[in-house]
Formats: sequence, C-alpha cells, structure tokens
Amino acid sequence: MATERRIGVAIDFSSSSKSALKWAMENAIRKEDHLILITIQPEGNYEKGEMQLWEGIGSPFVPLIEFSDPATMKKYGVKPDPEVVEIVEVLMKVYWGDPREKLCEAIDSIPLSCIIVGNRGLGKLKRAIMGSVSNHVVNSGSCAVTVVKHHE
Repeated sequence: MATERRIGVAIDFSSSSKSALKWAMENAIRKEDHLILITIQPEGNYEKGEMQLWEGIGSPFVPLIEFSDPATMKKYGVKPDPEVVEIVEVLMKVYWGDPREKLCEAIDSIPLSCIIVGNRGLGKLKRAIMGSVSNHVVNSGSCAVTVVKHHE
C-alpha cells in the first residue's frame, strides 16, 4: 500500500515555476499524493487583516480554483495564471516575506514530504548579489528538494 505524500511546488507564476509544476505533474505526483502550491508574497499593504492574521504561519489551505474569484485574488494579493488554475484538486498556501526563509518554514509547518522549485538560471554574479532561492532551500530545507531547470 502506497503512503500519502504531501508534495509542495514553489510557484510565483513565472515561466520557470510553471516548468517546475509541469515537471512535478509529469514525474513526481502520484494519484494518492497531495499537491500543495506554495507562493510567497512580498510584505506590503494587503487587505486589512489577512496578512496580519496569517503572516507568521501562512494562509489556510485554499483550493486553487477559488483564486479565479477576484475577491480571493485581492484578499491574498495573488494573480495566478489561468493555465495553472485549471489543475484539479490542488491547494495553495500563501506566505508573506522572504521566499528563501518562508519556503523552508513551509516545509516544516505543512509538513512536506518533498518540495519542487524552479530555477531561473541566474548567472554567478546575479546569484551572488540577489541570492538563489533554490540554492537556499536545497541547503537549508529539511525535506527532499528537486530543482527543475527552466529551458527557454
């Protein structure tokens, strides 16, 4: 009997994160798994109450299909790509803050069996200046991490 796994995919709706999601769907997700999309929003002025209420632990799990509702998008400050919203039975959790730190927190708080992240393909100089989210999660995360390289 296969065990249920919680598979997280970090998504910011960029082409590299959508590639990671596509890779996860084709290669990692089994029928009995729970797919959880994790998005990190920068700290800012969101609808009063939501960010303040969930800032420390992230939002409750929200069915991704609810993000097609403009009120839900405004509430969480998320504007998902329509092709991503069409994925069936996916939950999303929103965190606010530094993606490197918040993804590592999500691994432990959800908890995840593994996490899949995209790679923007930054050069050495940009990576040194801006920091690499995927590199940080690989080195600091407490679960298995798969980095999907994005190809144009």
